[in-house]
Amino acid sequence: MGIRREGYYAWQKRPDRRERDKALVSALKQVRKDHPTYGVRSMIEALPDLLKPSYGKGYNICREYGLLQKRRIPKGITRTNPATQMAEDLIKRDFTAESPNNKWLTDITEMKCRDGKLYLCAVLDCFDASIVGFSMDSNMKAPLCTAALNQAIKRYGKSEELIIHSDRGSQFTSHLFRETLVNKGLKQSMGRTGNCFDNARIESFFATLKKELIYRLPLYKMSRSDVCQRIFDWIEGYYNRKRRHTANEQNLPPLVKRRLFQQRIKAAA
Repeated sequence: MGIRREGYYAWQKRPDRRERDKALVSALKQVRKDHPTYGVRSMIEALPDLLKPSYGKGYNICREYGLLQKRRIPKGITRTNPATQMAEDLIKRDFTAESPNNKWLTDITEMKCRDGKLYLCAVLDCFDASIVGFSMDSNMKAPLCTAALNQAIKRYGKSEELIIHSDRGSQFTSHLFRETLVNKGLKQSMGRTGNCFDNARIESFFATLKKELIYRLPLYKMSRSDVCQRIFDWIEGYYNRKRRHTANEQNLPPLVKRRLFQQRIKAAA
């Protein structure tokens, strides 16, 4: 059969692949339990160095043992008001920032609960992808957006050149929202109509929120107040402080990156 004797006996002595990978499978299952929404690459990064496989092997094992995640893509809900004057796009898809409170992105998403729809408006800082402010209500009117913005400023402050970027939804072109920006001394920026990529980073956050939390909840059984509490706990207790974020150096959680930045600033002063 063209097989060398040494190779045959070495193959006989080699442990079965399932036995050989038992520790790896066990470790991947534990990562999935601790982080139920991680993708394959993030799961591999969370493993001890001695167990880290190649991406291909890790993916195959996750597929074989049912550890892969299904993707669902949320849809946008804000609508443009053609009668209002639009702001210039100051971001131009550059979602990076060298320091906190220079570029904030904001948008709205919705969830259907047992007692009706729940709307969430969030404000994301481009520096570390942290959610610096958010508000929830049973409607998606302009006060929902101003409440999230006011909360962000109250908690994290603002810089003189702070830009607030959004889509062209009627909430963000409303008199109330624009008056709030003027009173706070903030610059308004807007993406183009019907182009989600102009506000892609906040859209990505909402996709993560829904994949990792909302789609896992039986919303049809839960009241709006219960869902509000779960969202609050997820953002403040997990996303901002514990969840690794691949856009940050060393995959640091958002507020961990912010704290290290502030420590460096104090040390240099």
